[in-house]
Amino acid sequence: MDLSTISLSSSLPSPFLHQPSLRPKAAPLSGIFLRNNPPPLFSRLNRRPIAAAVQQSQNDDFVLEDVPHLTNFLPDLPSYPNPLHGSQAYSIVKNTFVSQEDVVAQNIVIRKDSPRGIHFRRAGPREKVYFKPEEVRACIVTCGGLCPGINTVIREIVCGLNNMYGVEDILGIEEGYRGFYSKNTVRLTPKVVNHIHKRGGTFLRTSRGGHDTQKIVDNIADRGINQVYIIGGDGTQRGAACIYEEAQKRGLQVAVAGIPKTIDNDIAVKDKSFGFDTAVEEAQRAINAAHVEVESVENGVGIVKLMGRYSGFIAMFATLASRDVDCCLIPESPFYLEGRGGLYEFLEERLKENGHLVIVIAEGAGQEYVAAEVSAANEKDASGNRLLLDVGPWLSDKIKDHFTKTRKMPINMKYIDPTYMIRAIPSNASDNIYCTLLAHSAVHGAMAGYTGFTVGPVNSRHAYIPISRVTEKQKTVELTGRMWARLLASTNQPSFISSDLEEVVQDINSMNITSK
Repeated sequence: MDLSTISLSSSLPSPFLHQPSLRPKAAPLSGIFLRNNPPPLFSRLNRRPIAAAVQQSQNDDFVLEDVPHLTNFLPDLPSYPNPLHGSQAYSIVKNTFVSQEDVVAQNIVIRKDSPRGIHFRRAGPREKVYFKPEEVRACIVTCGGLCPGINTVIREIVCGLNNMYGVEDILGIEEGYRGFYSKNTVRLTPKVVNHIHKRGGTFLRTSRGGHDTQKIVDNIADRGINQVYIIGGDGTQRGAACIYEEAQKRGLQVAVAGIPKTIDNDIAVKDKSFGFDTAVEEAQRAINAAHVEVESVENGVGIVKLMGRYSGFIAMFATLASRDVDCCLIPESPFYLEGRGGLYEFLEERLKENGHLVIVIAEGAGQEYVAAEVSAANEKDASGNRLLLDVGPWLSDKIKDHFTKTRKMPINMKYIDPTYMIRAIPSNASDNIYCTLLAHSAVHGAMAGYTGFTVGPVNSRHAYIPISRVTEKQKTVELTGRMWARLLASTNQPSFISSDLEEVVQDINSMNITSK
């Protein structure tokens, strides 16, 4: 993917200067003008000129990371007035449709003379659509692990297509990607999905792996499907990109929209992933249970293992929200057990001070220590994710042995692993609203002819994001950021970083971690 940024000369007119819209044959907006034929800015997609606004700046680089459109490879595709023109609900909205010029900035905190940076297309309904509602046959598929909110997303895609655009032909693909070519489909209507948001899991069932691009696109073409909504994690979204690319090669009018899903909140670019708020809220119950248990006994030590393969966001936010946690261990932050400044020393001090303690550990933390003591093959699941060793019982045993054998101090160990209880619950009110916005943004984008895109909030504004941006790396906790500093201040735990680990931490903060 090519990233081109062009500095605009300070001699360009002000206060605003625009280039033509990206959309082919789009009507220019009133008040937009060109002078002196300034050099065009380019998006990261196909190096096409993009709209740009310039306001008296000597360093005003602007990049739009654009998403594909069906007219890129089907230039003669006709457009139609958006059915929302006659919508009673949207008739009260001051600006019913999102302008082609609207973009969302990836960074909103910038310095006076810094570049404007990367932007994404703002999500929302467009004035023109590229599908007739009566000709739409849409499908929805869910892949990968469970997460609170999946059913809400399914429901709101169905209801959004039907209520806003009048689409009635909607199929549910059962049991993940392989369901395209090995399972039956289910007909989805607002009545069928009316109550599914009240329960956890996925109404369509799920599976890992099973992605065969040729078979999937063959099935899409055979069934006459022209809109595909794919709910899943980074591996699933990479599969969505392959489906889009194959549909493009075949010249199919198929819009592919991805709704990224991961309970770990490790999707890049987006503010957060759906289900994360619910997971943090539910994790509080486990932490509270551990705290009650250890307070009720002498020398109580509670360990709560939470989700977080490569990113410790759930553990960090649950710790900050709880205020009952003495120590939080996450994959991004190396720790050591023995010696000055180590975990054992800290636990001894805290146990002497309070008579009890609670540790929260993310599942991906300390994997190097477990692997050194447990002989295990480097196995992967059907989605290609490395199977993690169970760090919770390992840490429990190590702490118990240290206190009882080395320090001759009996402790009461309480271990809680609420992983599947958290994954399987329905989404809370906050996530339900969020899932609705995600689903509606995906529907608006597909109807407007965008394809090969994902949706999500960037700085609290929903945007259309290239799939490659959410799959090229995983978002991780910044150990040099303020949020981790807030956690350290809250728990008063040490960073567990010795002088020989400082370089390791710097490498972790600068590296791009991807799932294999």
